[in-house]
Parts: sequence; structure tokens; C-alpha cells
Amino acid sequence: MKILPTITSPAQLRGMEISQLEVLAGEIREAICEQVSKTGGHLAPNLGVVELTIALHYVFDFAHDRLLFDVGHQCYPHKLLTGRYPLLSGLRTGKGMAGFPAPSESAYDLFSVGHAGTGISTAVGMARGDTLNGEAYDPAKRPDGRRVVTLIGDASIVNGVAMEGLNNAGTLKRQFLVVLNDNGMSISKPQGAVAQYFDRLRMSHVYADFKRGAKDILRMMPGGSLLHEAYHKMGEATKAMISEGAWFEHFGIVTVGPIDGHSLPALIEFLSEAAEFDRPMVLHVQTVKGKGFQFTERDASKFHSPPAFDRYEERGTTNCRVELKSKGRTFTAAFADALADLMARDDRVVAATAAMPDGTGVSKSLELFPDRVWDTGICESHALDMMAGLARCGFKPFLAVYSTFLQRAFDQAFQEAALQGLPVRLCLDRAGLVGGDGAVHHGFCDVALLRTLPGACLLAAIDEASLRAALAFMAGYDDGLSAVRYPRDVVSERFAGGTPAFELGRARCLTPRYEVGAPGAVLPDVAVLAFGTPAIDAMVAAESVGEGLAVGVWDARFAKPVDTGLIAALLGAGVPVVTVEDHALIGGFGAAVLEAAQSLGLDTSGVTRLGLPDAWIHQDPRSRQLAEAGIDAAGIGRAVRVAAGSSARGVLGGAQAARPAGPTPAHRVR
Repeated sequence: MKILPTITSPAQLRGMEISQLEVLAGEIREAICEQVSKTGGHLAPNLGVVELTIALHYVFDFAHDRLLFDVGHQCYPHKLLTGRYPLLSGLRTGKGMAGFPAPSESAYDLFSVGHAGTGISTAVGMARGDTLNGEAYDPAKRPDGRRVVTLIGDASIVNGVAMEGLNNAGTLKRQFLVVLNDNGMSISKPQGAVAQYFDRLRMSHVYADFKRGAKDILRMMPGGSLLHEAYHKMGEATKAMISEGAWFEHFGIVTVGPIDGHSLPALIEFLSEAAEFDRPMVLHVQTVKGKGFQFTERDASKFHSPPAFDRYEERGTTNCRVELKSKGRTFTAAFADALADLMARDDRVVAATAAMPDGTGVSKSLELFPDRVWDTGICESHALDMMAGLARCGFKPFLAVYSTFLQRAFDQAFQEAALQGLPVRLCLDRAGLVGGDGAVHHGFCDVALLRTLPGACLLAAIDEASLRAALAFMAGYDDGLSAVRYPRDVVSERFAGGTPAFELGRARCLTPRYEVGAPGAVLPDVAVLAFGTPAIDAMVAAESVGEGLAVGVWDARFAKPVDTGLIAALLGAGVPVVTVEDHALIGGFGAAVLEAAQSLGLDTSGVTRLGLPDAWIHQDPRSRQLAEAGIDAAGIGRAVRVAAGSSARGVLGGAQAARPAGPTPAHRVR
């Protein structure tokens, strides 16, 4: 009988033998791999922390103590040990287990987390809060108090927020444990000087000498006298593994390790001693990302967060062949080729990404142009500032970043790029709803943030051809910051014949019969202005509403500046306008249309805005999320019918209402 399905509480682990825990570890790995092969999800990060997670729950009681995750993409074993095995079959859907910690799911999850670097700071806050509440662990006064543990990776710990957290953690005068999961990987290979330090540390063989200098190390550290006193309370294993010369010492934090993160006996021994230590400590644990399967250990980057895949076992061997399932060519793949082509044509183009070379598609250019492309590691703020510096030197910098992670660099977009008038170019992958990753990763506010910046130019692509055209436009846009957004989705082949070049502030009509100002064009009953890929669904909606209703569809292309000439022509003629965007309604493209219409003195009562509501949309397939927000083809179709029904022109029907479209107003933005 399998152990995993019987686990309803971590308390059950404490009654098991080590051999049983090791069997459980194998079952957890197999269960996670089997499920991710069906739904996609974070595979390698979770496989690497199985024993570590078991040991943490074996030693600590996180129904009482505090466990805080950094990033959170390594939380699957934690969830399976805290009674959520029945939810695994619905992983990353509304009916199952979220792919990141979720307090709405379990009291064992303290924060919803999906961005790196935050775990130490939130843990410091809880440590201070428990102290103020008189609930903190104290070996003399309150041995039953709450302990605080945070789990962070070696790539995340160099993030600026993590550094700030460590700086404050060193001032705590109570138990506080940082478990450093060192697997030598971020999403891909970590970057920077600290990563090189960890590389050197892994290759060092001087650990046997640590015990000899431990007392002297503690005496010389900030708060050394207190720590020296605490030394006598340490277990012998911990004393022997105090890491001499560890850079955490400068924060006033004792560092222990590195220890084997896949040895349950070693983990339990060290964690048990760390639980009794009454000062901040870093426990350095070495793990293997993707542990347990040859294909994940061999290529942990590829299997960091793969789509669904098929696994074929080779009979008579321990090997297996894996084939990833693909629904088609992705925007990320399209961007990878487009950027590489752009860099080949223009040697002033440079590019960077923040720890996402594969996820953003920059890896292709990184290989082709290693002197002009950089992976900065998990530090979006630094990456954007570095791009500003390159722009000041006359280069054309492109920063590829997920929309959700751009939020971490908004201050730099403001201060070092836009305020200086520097042409830094942002390529925003995963814009809009992202599917199974859920609310922590939705890119729903990039337009609202960047639209506030004077001189900014904001674009969206609807397919591969328009993405290439957008990048070409941005390469020549030198008046300030620019950005193009595109979703985590496959590219449409609907307009495979190509696309016209982008013109500043000008939309593209996808229904030529209604092209404003074109010879023989007529006005539609309803106009749909779509920003980004919702234009494809708008075309489907336009075709589905019936022949009695004339629907014109425009690929808006720009959220700043919007096409004021088109807006004036449509609203001035009384045509109802439906705006659609895969972005929050607050501050988004539709809001920009309303603001432009108001500034032109136009009646905005005929404008209907579709977009993401003022509410969180949780994990589910992207198609369901679009339907929930009402911005899929069906939702757009409903909105078009309602808009037509409220308009006198719409009631007449397309053929009777059609009249020549007037010329494009002279005040069209150029």
C-alpha cells in the first residue's frame, strides 16, 4: 500500500522510520512527475526539494511554527504533505491545487508568492510580529513558542529584496532560520559574482576544518559575544559545520553547511539542532534540481516548468524518452527568431533578460551574440538600469521580461529610462492572463503602469508578423521608452500574409470594408477596437453575430498614443465602440480611449469596455480565464450585440445603416 495517499497531516511523518520517509520521497516524486506530464507545471524545482521538505515538516510543526516560501514554485511536496494530495489531479486548475502557495487553499500557506526575493523579508515581519505578540520561541522563557523558517534558492538570495531582508534579519535577537536551497540553478544557470562564489564553495574540500575556527568566527561577528554564548547551545553537528568565511557573516548571521539536501538523516539532524538555536542562522543545503529522473536532472532548465509531456520507458533500462506536447508555435518562439534577426541586421541592438533566457526566448540571441546579450540573473531593477546605461552610450537596448516581473522594475522605468528620455525597449512576454500559474503571474497592469510615463510608447502584437513589425518600429523609436506586449499563447495564422509597418498612434483595420477614409468604405454598426491578441477573437465574434449586423474590427496597435483620429471618426458618427484588451480595465487601453474621447469633446456613452475585472482571476487554463473575464470570442460577441441593440444605427441592421465613412480627421496622431 502506498504511503502518500494516506498522508492528511505532516504530524504523521514523525511516527515514521527513515526508511519509510525515503519510500515516501520516491512516491512524491513519481506523483508530481505523473501529474505534471498531464497538465504542465513546475517539475524540476519540486523534484529537488522532496527530502528537504519532508525533513522540515518532520522537525517543525508548521501548524504552529511559520514556514515562508520564496518564489513558491517548489511548494508541491509541501502541499502533498499538508493534506492536499486529493487536489493534485486538478493541478493548476480552478478545481485543484494551485501551482504556488495559496492561503485560500490551506492554513499551511502563509502568502501567495510567485516573485523571487520576498521570503526573508516577510519572515522577518512574522518573526517580529510573533515577538510583539509574546508568541516567539525562546528556549528559556517560551520553549513552546513559534519558530520561523524561510526557504530560499541560491539564485533568489542575491535579489535586492532578499539582501534587504538579510540585512534586517541579522538584527533579530531570536530564533530565525533561513534554509538556502543551493542547487546551482535558477530557472537556468545563475548569473553573477555570488553565483560564482557558490560554485567555488561547492568545489571546496575544507569543511573538515570548520569546527576548529567556529568559536573565533562567532566572536568576530556583529553581535559576536551573544553568538559566542549561543555557540555552547549548538549541537555538535552544527558546530562542526559552521562555515568559515561565509558572506552571511557580514549580516550577523551564523552560516552552517553545506549539507547534503537529499540525505534525510543529515537533514533531520541539522534541522533539529537549528530549531533550538536562538539567533538567526542560514542552513546551506545542497540539492540537485530535477532529482530522481534522468531526463530532469540532465536538463533542469528545460523541465523547470514544462508543458504536458509523454514519457516513454525504455524496456530493460532505467532510461526514458520524453516528448513535450506542443499546441503550436508560441509568441516566445516567434520573439526569439525576430530578436535574433534584428540583432543580425543592426549591431547597435543589444538585449538582456533577468534569469529568463529560455522563458523569454533570449537564449537564441545569447548564443549567437554573446557580447551583446546578457542574462543578469533575478534582478529586474538592475537589468533595466543597465539597459538605460547602454542607451546613454548610444545602443538600442531591448529588455525581455515577463509582464508580471516588469512590476519589480517600474521605478527604474520611471527614473532611469523615461525621465531621462532614453529609448529603452521592453518586450513583455506573458502579458495578460497566463493560465495555470494564476494570479501571481498575470501580466495585467503593465499598460496602466507605463502609460503614466511621459514619452512612453506602448504597443501590442496580435501575431508573429505584427510582433516583428512592432520590434522594427521600436528599434527606430528614439523619443523615449517603448514596450510591446504579447501573451503566453500560440501565434495565430489568420493573417499569415503579413502586416503593414507600424505608424505611431495609428490602428490597423482588419475589416477593409470599414476602413475609415478608404475609397468606398462604409461605417459599421459596431466598431471593435482590440488591443493585442483579443483582435483575433474579435474577428471570430464579428463573423458569428450574423449577416444582419455590420461589425468592424481594428487592431489598435497602440495604447499610447491611441488613434484619436479613428476614435473621433467613429464616435463622431455615432458608431458604438467596444474596446477589448487582455489587461485590467483600470488604467488600460479602454481607459485611454475614454480619456482621448473626453479630451476631444466626444460623447462617450456609446463606448463599452471589455477587459480584466477588478478581481483576482485564479489558476485555470487560459481559455477558461478569458471566458471568465468575458474577453473570448463569445464574450466579445455578446458585448457587440448589446452595443448594437442600444444604438439606433444598430437596430436598422448593417445593410440599411451603412453609409460612406468620412475622411480620416486631420488631427490623427502621427
